[in-house]
Amino acid sequence: MTQEDDVPYPLDAAAVRSWCGLALEVLGRERERIDAINVYPVADGDTGTNLYLTLESAARAVEAAFDGHTSAGTAPCLADAIGAMAHGALIGARGNSGTIVAQLLRGMTEVLAATDGSADALRRALRRAAASTYEAVAHPVEGTVLTVATAAADAAERAAAGAAGAAEVARAAHEGARTALQATPGQLAVLGRAGVVDAGGCGLVALLGALADALSGEVSVTPVAVRADAPLPEAAGCEVADGAAADGRGDPEGPAFEVIYLLEAGDAAVARLRTRLDGLGDSLVVVGGDGLWNVHVHVDDAGAAVEAGIEAGRPYRVRITHFGGASRIKEPAMTARAVVAVVPGAGLAGLCVEAGAMPVAVRPGEPPASGELVQAIRQAHAREVMLLPNDPDLRHTAAAAAEQARTEGVRVALIPTRAAVQGIAALAVHEPGRSFDEDVVAMTAAAGATRYAELAVAERQSWTMAGVCQAGDVLGLIDGDVVVIGSDLTRTAMTVLDRMLSAGGEMVTLVLGADAPGALAERLERHVRERHLAVDTVVYEGGQHAAPLLIGVE
Repeated sequence: MTQEDDVPYPLDAAAVRSWCGLALEVLGRERERIDAINVYPVADGDTGTNLYLTLESAARAVEAAFDGHTSAGTAPCLADAIGAMAHGALIGARGNSGTIVAQLLRGMTEVLAATDGSADALRRALRRAAASTYEAVAHPVEGTVLTVATAAADAAERAAAGAAGAAEVARAAHEGARTALQATPGQLAVLGRAGVVDAGGCGLVALLGALADALSGEVSVTPVAVRADAPLPEAAGCEVADGAAADGRGDPEGPAFEVIYLLEAGDAAVARLRTRLDGLGDSLVVVGGDGLWNVHVHVDDAGAAVEAGIEAGRPYRVRITHFGGASRIKEPAMTARAVVAVVPGAGLAGLCVEAGAMPVAVRPGEPPASGELVQAIRQAHAREVMLLPNDPDLRHTAAAAAEQARTEGVRVALIPTRAAVQGIAALAVHEPGRSFDEDVVAMTAAAGATRYAELAVAERQSWTMAGVCQAGDVLGLIDGDVVVIGSDLTRTAMTVLDRMLSAGGEMVTLVLGADAPGALAERLERHVRERHLAVDTVVYEGGQHAAPLLIGVE
């Protein structure tokens, strides 16, 4: 980037767009180095990657905002751009640090959206950003990204007092953050013993450097310092215990799972959720507002964390990562084998965890990108991984993710599951004790022997293989094709079951969506028992965003 006469750029929508692009560039360069120093709160080696993916989501949202204004023949303002950046980071936030950075951007938005982007506005935005990160973390700890954010705000205050412009304020914030980052090993014992700075703080320094570059037009390629040059914690009188959790309360081994999900809920429900999750685990960070939140927590009972979200509102995009029993100051041990499964609905995500699989929960119309599946494979920390896409439309996406993971040394088998019930059947026969190839064959055979159906409600009039449907009609789909059009969910489901069982079957699997009638499962179980002898039925709760009813017949 160059600029004539060395005049700084204004803090406007174009600067936010440039900031996103430069942040992606620097985090792309620094990602592996930041991953390598990730020892706190869990040494799972993914902080750099999580920050990159968080900013990637933010950048996509900003580009979408610009595209929308271009189509309308208008120009985006600062509020549009910074608001899109914060929203994109919120919905795409990964890991502890990514979630905190999403809240930091939201804090900046609260100030900048109502200003003209002056130096004083940037100073106030950085102060609000730092304060909001402390509000989001259940039990803040110094020597982390929180400390670095506060130091950046302090430096911005001093620069703004000297009547500096926005570019100078941003550069001062960056320098203040760099200085604070180098002091983190003296504040947090685990960092001092490892001889590294805080990984999340390292990412924030990179982000603030990109902001300074976007406003000054002077792009820096100096790597962020990741090694410690501050006194060790013992010399500095640090009292934080080695291996503490992100909120400072954890034990050396720490909880087994990281749980992240987006949540649609009101403020009162989220307040209750914070209390509930705080009692379940540590590293609790809840960010967002205006009805949409990003929830992050480390727990031993992943299902309970998801259930708490269901009680509070509507969770989706549930991501559950197993730490593999890793010590908080050691690299997580590689396991022999893992299963990664894409599932609709939080209920099925919990079912996957119980079966020993890592779920990637999605909601209708929001399929995961290949990069998201690659990251899930990485977080499985396994030498061999079975990937279950559970959707015919994800075949190519899953194949691309598997190929990428193979280049990184992971042996990946793509199980050709076309529906969630086929994934359930495959998980039922999964046996880590046998050879990888034998397990793949058994899971593939179980999935292939399961016919699948779905009950859905038509949103508009349209043509189907079974005729013309009207908005509100109940559609019965078997193996992806509409075969029945009805007006009643239960009766249509019975017709679908009879058609599927006419060719034989031993087991019926019913997965109920959150909006399914209360007596649906009981009536369908009775129907199968009375009409189809020697056929067993098993029922699961799919939760919010699952279809009203999914059916599998083995």
